[in-house]
Amino acid sequence: MKQTRNRPALAVSAIRWIVLGVVAITMLIPMYTMVINAFKPQAEIIENPLLITPQMFTFEYLWEAITSSKFNVIAAYGITLLFVVLVNLCCIALAAPVAYVIARGRSKWHLGLLLLFVSGLFIPGQVTLIPVVFVLRVLGLINTIPGFILFETAATLPVTIFLFTAYLRSVPRDIDEAASLDGAGPIRAFWACVFPIMKPVVATAVVLNSIGVWNDFVSPQIILGPSSGIYTVTTGVYAAVGQFSTDYTQVFPTLLLAVLPAMVFFIVMQRHIIGGLVAGATKG
Repeated sequence: MKQTRNRPALAVSAIRWIVLGVVAITMLIPMYTMVINAFKPQAEIIENPLLITPQMFTFEYLWEAITSSKFNVIAAYGITLLFVVLVNLCCIALAAPVAYVIARGRSKWHLGLLLLFVSGLFIPGQVTLIPVVFVLRVLGLINTIPGFILFETAATLPVTIFLFTAYLRSVPRDIDEAASLDGAGPIRAFWACVFPIMKPVVATAVVLNSIGVWNDFVSPQIILGPSSGIYTVTTGVYAAVGQFSTDYTQVFPTLLLAVLPAMVFFIVMQRHIIGGLVAGATKG
C-alpha cells in the first residue's frame, strides 16, 4: 500500500524536476553561447556557435574589447558602480524610515500608505519615463547625474519599502520600548537599535537594486542621453557594438564584459537574497 501511495508523489516530484531542468537549460543556453563565443573567431562562431575546442579558444578578441577606444570598459564600470552606490544609499536612507513608520503604525492610513508604495511595483518603469523627462527638463536635471539618481532611487523605493516593512513587522516592539526608556527618541531608536537588526533584508535590497541599476539600459539612455557623454555599462555596450552588429568578435566579448560583474556579484550574494526574504517570516 505504501508503494502505491508513494507513486503519485514520486511522479509529481519527477515532473517538477523535469520542468525545472527544462527551464534551467532554456535560461543557461544563451549565457553559455555568449561566454564561449567571446573566445572564438568569427568563422567559428558562425559555423559552430555551441561548440568550443582548445584550437578555437583565444583571448585576443576579449583583450581587444577591453582596450577598445569605442568602449572604455574601466570608465563604464566606474560610472555604473558610482550610480549603484548612490542609488542604494539614497534608497535605504529614504525607504528605511518610511517602512519603520508603516510597520509600527496600527491605523488604516499606514496600510493605505504601504499599498500606495507597493502599487509602484505594477507600473512599468518605461511608462513613467516620458513624464519623468518632462519633469527633469523643467527642473534642469535632464542629462545630469542627479536627475538619473533621483529617477533610479524612486524606481527602487517600492520593492525596498515592501521588503523593509515585512521584515520590521517581525521585529519585536520591545526594542523600541527599551530604547525609549533609555531616553532615545524615535529617530535615534530606529537608527541606533532597529536598523542594525535589518542587516539581512538590507543586503537583499542592495543586491536586487544593484543588479537592477547595473542592467538598466532604457533609463540611462533616455535620461542621460548620448549628448551628456556619460555612459553606463549597458549604454556603452550599445554605443560600441551598434555599428558592429554583424562582427561577433566585437559583440560577444563586449557583452561578456558588461554582464560579468553582475553575474559574479549575484553568485556571491545570492544567499543574502534568500536569507533576507525568509528572515522576516522566520523571526520571533
